[in-house]
Amino acid sequence: MQNLLEIGQIVNSYGIKGFMKVVPFTDDITRFEKLKTVYVEIKKELEELEIEEVKYHKNLVLLKIKGIDDINDVEKYKNCYLKIDRKNAVELPEDTYFIVDLIGIEVYDENQKLLGNIIDVFPTGSNDVYVVKDEMGKQILLPAIASVIKQVDIKNKKMVVNLLEGLV
Repeated sequence: MQNLLEIGQIVNSYGIKGFMKVVPFTDDITRFEKLKTVYVEIKKELEELEIEEVKYHKNLVLLKIKGIDDINDVEKYKNCYLKIDRKNAVELPEDTYFIVDLIGIEVYDENQKLLGNIIDVFPTGSNDVYVVKDEMGKQILLPAIASVIKQVDIKNKKMVVNLLEGLV
């Protein structure tokens, strides 16, 4: 399991005082208020940033970072991903998983036939959809609903699913 989890992407500056405009990767954007620091990776170097202030604008998070005081200082962080230590992550409800933990997991049907590995997860509003790709490159889209997803074992990187009519 990865120790750092992505929680957002810096997409631009906001205003002239050094605020960063962040697209959040979390269901609860107010969780940024509970963070004291975040990490960004720049040129394969991990840099810790201290959060001074958090604001919101049109479903985006606006972060003011200590030492970044004007619009030009934000430029080097543009398109970087914000990361946190797993220990600072929110506790997930039962049967809910971090996307990073699902990517790469092996997916089997109820007869233990390997269907492929999860290569992507995307939200649809009502539920997430898991993109499973087999060795031949064929993709299956699986809705993350209880009638389809029967067992998830993050530790052993294995998922068992019920293939409903029309999914394959």
